[in-house]
Order: sequence, then C-alpha cells, then structure tokens
Amino acid sequence: MSNRLVIFKNKLLKKKNNNKSKILSRYFKTGKGEYGEGDIFLGISVVDQRKIIKEFLNLSLLELQDLLNSKFHEFRLSALLILIQKYQLADEKEKKKIVRFYLKNIRNINNWDLVDVSVYKILGHYLFDKDRKIIYKLVRSKNLWARRMAVVATLYFIKKHDLKDIFSLAKILIRDENDLIHKAVGWMLREAGKKDQERLESFLLKEGKKMPRVMLRYAIEKMAEQKRALMLNK
Repeated sequence: MSNRLVIFKNKLLKKKNNNKSKILSRYFKTGKGEYGEGDIFLGISVVDQRKIIKEFLNLSLLELQDLLNSKFHEFRLSALLILIQKYQLADEKEKKKIVRFYLKNIRNINNWDLVDVSVYKILGHYLFDKDRKIIYKLVRSKNLWARRMAVVATLYFIKKHDLKDIFSLAKILIRDENDLIHKAVGWMLREAGKKDQERLESFLLKEGKKMPRVMLRYAIEKMAEQKRALMLNK
C-alpha cells in the first residue's frame, strides 16, 4: 500500500463517528437478509469526504481499487467521488479506461447511494453518444446493483432530453421484484416527465396497471393532484 493511500485512509478514519455509524447502518439496511447486509459504516459525512478527497485526486486506479475493495462504505464512496473527478478531467482514451474499471467493480458498488452518485456521471455520460447495449445487459443481470446502474445511468440521457432508453428499461423492469428497482425506475420516469409530461402520461396510461405501486407513485409525484388520482385509479 502506498504511503499516500495510508495517509488518505488515516484522514478518513479520524472523522469516524460511532453514533452516525449506527444511524447509517440502520438507514442503509445492513442487517442480516437486508439489501446492505454486511456493509460497514464509519459514520463519516459526505461533506467531510468531499473535503478530504480534494488533496488526493491523483490517486491511481490501482489505489482506488484498494479503496473499492474495502469493507468500509465510506472508503468505497470516497473512491467513487475521486473516480468521478478523474473521469471528468480525462481525455477520451482515459475515459474509456475508467468506464471499464467502473464496470469491473460492480460487486463493490453495492449500495444505492454508491450507484446513484456515480453511474450517470460516468457510465451515463460515456454512453450518451455511443452504443448503449451494455445497459440492456446490466438491466437483465441477477445483480440488484447492476440493474439499478442501468436505470440510473439514463439520468444523464434524460438531462439531455433523450428519453427513449428509460421507457424501454421501465417496460423490462415492470415485473422486477425489488423495491429499490421500483423506486429507481419511478424516479427516472418522474425525471423524464419533467422533459416530456405528455409522453410520460401516455406511457403510464398504457403500462401503469402493471407497475408496482411504489414505482407508479414515484413516477407521478410531480403531477397535478387530479392527474395523480387518475393514474392511481386507472
């Protein structure tokens, strides 16, 4: 382990907060049989992590791999925050390398906050002007986090008024059994509705009956009360 990586870890560990650790462990469902089972939180705020990483943006991918392999949630999150910065500053060749690195680490990007903070800024951005078949591979994965990655990656497309993929993915995931996928799909549909509410309404009138209730509720959250009632009772 490099000296700078040791220094980085020690700076994070100095911010450890046992009370926050207990709160975060409950919030991110780390108990037996829950989606975050086995994840260990140190109780370090994201604000503190963002302050610390400013001094360590030059950590190599090898060093970031060490952090992503960690049992500590905040080490993995900090690695992703650095990776986002590296991606944004990279040329096209380096961006491709970072995306490959990111996809190889799906097993380590294993809680919803880790996915949500990073996937649209890295994978979504990279795929915007490229073939997107990888998200259709991810969406059919048995891995919960891979499926959530596929969905939340589309946030970058949606921000650019490109809505095709989120509606396609939503149809694929309507029968998904996991609540975290229901929420992610509903969230992205809601974001798509901000760009084209007529298209969202048309989609929901056709597919809404098949949707898990939480997915539908997330999707219609920003609609007028009358339209929400129509969609819920359709």
